[in-house]
This record gives sequence, C-alpha cells and structure tokens, in this order.
Amino acid sequence: QVQLVESGGGLVQPGGSLRLSCAASGSIFRINAMGWYRQAPGKQRELVATATRGGSTNYIDSVKGRFTISRDNAKNTVYLQMSSLKPEDTAVYYCHADVARNPWEVGRNYWGKGTLVTVSS
Repeated sequence: QVQLVESGGGLVQPGGSLRLSCAASGSIFRINAMGWYRQAPGKQRELVATATRGGSTNYIDSVKGRFTISRDNAKNTVYLQMSSLKPEDTAVYYCHADVARNPWEVGRNYWGKGTLVTVSS
C-alpha cells in the first residue's frame, strides 16, 4: 500500500503565506506525477498544481505567480508554497500521487486525507 500524509495547513490572514508538505510512503517503486488539489465548501475538487518527476510544473490560472509546487524525489515529498493568499483560496487541500509499486505497473492514483487552509482576517 501507499500512504500520502499532508501537513502545513492552518489559519492565515489575507496576504499571508503557508507551505504545505506531502510525504509518500509504503510500497513505492516510482512516483510519476505529484500534485495538489483543493475543494472549497460547496464546490467541486479542482486541480491546483502538478509536478512531473522530471520537474515540469502546471498551475491553474488563479494561483499562477502566487503558488509554487516543488518535489524532493529522494524523499518522495511534494511541497506547495502559497503566498499572497486570498480568502478564495480557503479549501481543503489534497495531495495526489501517481505511483507505480513495481517495475511492471504503470501507476495508480493515491490521495492524502487533506489539510484545511483557511484564509481569513
């Protein structure tokens, strides 16, 4: 099995910063893409940012220039540095990883349990 554990959420004032971390553990042969999704109350889960194993990144338009995703492949960890936070960034943030558990597996999707980010004064 593969587990993803997020940390770093919390309450922050508008304009503030937070850094989320997500560590993967378990039966891991290779981690392909890793990323962050979020779900605000009453809304569907949406992709925030992704990072390939090679370092290519992608962001939704609303966070470009404010959020930065990065990976430490040696630690099987992905980070999301969030700056200039806005109230509309309030959501539960979920870590995602596409993980191959052996050399013959293409990859499966795994999710963390989520960490709450609240942006409010």
